[in-house]
Amino acid sequence: MTNTKWAIDPVHSSVDFSIKHMMIANVKGTFNRFDAVIDADPTDLTTANIQFTVDLSSIDTRNEDRDNHLRSGDFFNVESYPTMTFQSSKIVSKGDGEYDVTGELSLHGVTKVETFEVTYEGSGKDPWGNEKAGFTVEGVIKRSEYGLTWNSALETGGVLVGDKVKISLDVQAAKAE
Repeated sequence: MTNTKWAIDPVHSSVDFSIKHMMIANVKGTFNRFDAVIDADPTDLTTANIQFTVDLSSIDTRNEDRDNHLRSGDFFNVESYPTMTFQSSKIVSKGDGEYDVTGELSLHGVTKVETFEVTYEGSGKDPWGNEKAGFTVEGVIKRSEYGLTWNSALETGGVLVGDKVKISLDVQAAKAE
């Protein structure tokens, strides 16, 4: 199969994250608005071109005060840096539909090379004849490397917000006409 254009299906996709809170529990959240441009053969991603954009103002941790704090200058500063973007540059097959996808992640005015584990979950036609493909994506970034350093010391030792952010995506893409 040759590379074709695919559009993300936001109704059947998610961009989620988790981070340590008080060094004892994980807080989870999601971004409700995102988009991707994918030029790929879903059964062989090694020649794919993947561009992903996340609207940071769409953060949702199920707590309005926390979400507003995350949008503020203490964290994302969405007025100055409204999006997080990823542009693939190298994709290596690990076999069985699993890949290491490396590219430039831009967040909070900083661009770094990151690698995410991507699994091709399969493809098929929906009841209306549209071809779909599914992928899962997993990775970890350090928020401090992107200038996201706000924190608060705990009187028992440690900090309020962890540095490692676990990123998890479930992506369903539709073959573009």
